[in-house]
Amino acid sequence: MIDKRLPDIEAALAGIADGATVMIGGFGGAGQPAELIDALIAQGARELTIVNNNAGNGETGLAALLKAGRVKKIICSFPRQVDSQVFDALYRAGRIELELVPQGNLAERIRAAGAGIGGFFTPTGYGTELATGKETRVIDGRGYVLESPIDADVALIKAERGDRWGNLVYRKTARNFGPLMAMAAQLTIASVHEFVELGELDPEAIVTPGLFVQRVVKVKR
Repeated sequence: MIDKRLPDIEAALAGIADGATVMIGGFGGAGQPAELIDALIAQGARELTIVNNNAGNGETGLAALLKAGRVKKIICSFPRQVDSQVFDALYRAGRIELELVPQGNLAERIRAAGAGIGGFFTPTGYGTELATGKETRVIDGRGYVLESPIDADVALIKAERGDRWGNLVYRKTARNFGPLMAMAAQLTIASVHEFVELGELDPEAIVTPGLFVQRVVKVKR
């Protein structure tokens, strides 16, 4: 019997290795799997490469992971904002590496990894420092940059409900990068607020099929 539900959050995070690349869902605080991040801090993995839309807010969630000194590199679109003081301090001290990726490119690079696409040409970033060291091409008179896929060892995502097969539905904009990241990682771990029986989720409403999810754990709302 297929049952991807884990008894607790510690079991869900077991086995993540030092040096892993970890995708973390969320657009700022919306859809950020805070409980999974806290468990990752407790789990102890170090020298991580994190893929996220931004570089943490305040001192909780992703920012707490950075503050704990567990991250060597972050790949994101918005590293600096009003409350990104943890990242700012680490970056200015030379204690974290940054790969800046425009938001649309970030989403498409993750999607490309999940879809098995070897790369794609985009006009975003052409003629800027973001194109340094990358192949460029002029197509129909317009400049393009070749971008490579971003995959990961682990994806941590937050959904609203799930079943024992790992089928997931999300709550509105909390969905954001979750479905793309689930497809692009070797191991996808999802937190949900509610477990339902098989067949209770409308097949037309399932955004992430269980095929892309290996572990599901229930967290408090």
